[in-house]
Parts: sequence; structure tokens; C-alpha cells
Amino acid sequence: MVTSLTSTAAVLIDAAFGSHPATWPLPCASTSEDAWLRAVALGGAGRYAAAHAELSGIAASRPGRLASLALSTRASLVRQLGWHTHARRLDGRALTLAGTDAEARSDALVGLAADALGLGRFPLAHALLERAEPLSVRGDVRWPWRLPLRLAWVHAELAMVSGDGERSLRYARTAERLARDVPSVRHQVKTAMVLAAALSSVGDVNESAVFAARGLQAATANELVPLRWALAAMLSGLPSSDGAGQPREDLVAVRRECAVWIARAGGHWRLEVVD
Repeated sequence: MVTSLTSTAAVLIDAAFGSHPATWPLPCASTSEDAWLRAVALGGAGRYAAAHAELSGIAASRPGRLASLALSTRASLVRQLGWHTHARRLDGRALTLAGTDAEARSDALVGLAADALGLGRFPLAHALLERAEPLSVRGDVRWPWRLPLRLAWVHAELAMVSGDGERSLRYARTAERLARDVPSVRHQVKTAMVLAAALSSVGDVNESAVFAARGLQAATANELVPLRWALAAMLSGLPSSDGAGQPREDLVAVRRECAVWIARAGGHWRLEVVD
């Protein structure tokens, strides 16, 4: 039994935070932590309904690390689809349940910062990131790189929407350095997307297209449908896509295909994105 559980956990960790995010079918969860890992992997693949179902089995009525992480993960899933107000409520509950656990508190605070960013509350987002900063070095020993990488992403995004492209690019380059040696394909693809956006914000659209195209290729190969959708949307909107290697019409078709797939997998968009 112990061997089986260890094997299950190893497969789920690899799918959630490792080199095989396209693993399907995933083994069934035997513990609450397995359920959380399974939900993370399902969400990364765009299987939203299945991810929410997995998270619903983790009790959120009692304070603790897993209850908090489950709520933060649920918040991330709805935020990806544009529901920042809904995500803020979930992240707020996650922070309440986190107690003193550094990983859970960091996830909740960074999530709240991303929610505030999406709602145009930039000073609040900055303050929340400052609170998360000292926690970022105290993550789980199995994936110690995760917290500082997420922090760098949101710092880059906040600087970008605040109109400070150079600052955004510095944080995106920091994320790029952090992501070089991480085992997670999904985090590497997300980092490429953040860097591409930061490059675009300083007017370097050709290099932006190179990184976005690289990320799109990896997202496609690893069946990371939400990231594939976002990267295709980014590339199709760039003034110059010389590095993309795909006509704009093909990118629009990829974006539409992914949006339809996500909707069928239980993802409810706040705004119409198919056409």
C-alpha cells in the first residue's frame, strides 16, 4: 500500500510540477494532498470541471495548509478565465485558513495581488506582493522554486499594467533566470509568456514573438491548453510576428480551438473569447 501511494504521489507531482504535464489519465487521489496535486495538473491542462471537482473534496471548513492551497488553486482557475472578483473572495478565504504556513500564505497573498491587479487596484497589489516577499523563500522543499517564481511573474505583470515596461522586463528576466533549472514545463512556459509580454511592453516585438512562439510550441506539445490559448492570442495580437513562424489566421484558429475546448471542459469565460 505504501509503495502504491508513493508511486501515485510521484506521478501527480510530475504532472503538476514536473516534466510530464500531459500525463493522462492521471491516477486517482488517495490523500488530500494527492487531490490537490491532481487538481493542479488538471487545471494546467484546462480540465476545469475535473479540477474543481477534485478541489471540492478537500475540506475548506478547517484551517490548514491544504484547505488554503485548495482555495488558492480554485481562485487561480477562475482568475484565468477573467473572474477576478470571485477569485478575490476565494483567495481571501485561503489567507484566513493558511495560519502560519508560509507556502499557503504566499499563494494566497500573491493570488490576492493578481486579483487586485486585474481589478485595477495597483497600489493594493504592490502592498500584497511586499507582504508575500519574505515568505517566498520558505516554500515546500519539494518545489522551493515555485513561490519566488510566482512572485516574479506578478511583479512583472503589475509593472507592465502600471506602464513601467523596463521594470516589468527586469522582473520577467528574473523569472527567466529562476525558471531555467526548474523541473516544471508548465512554469517554464508561463515564464516564457510573461517575458514575451514584458518585451512587447518595451517595444521589442520581434524578440517578444520569438519567446511567445517558443512558449506556444511547448504548450502545444505538452497539452497545456490555457497557456496555448493565451500565447496564441498574444502572438496574433503582436504588430510584428516575424518570430512566430505562423500566419495570423492560423494563430486565431488555435486561439478559437483552445477556447472552445476549455468551454467544453467546464471553463466558464467571463467574456466571450471564441470569436
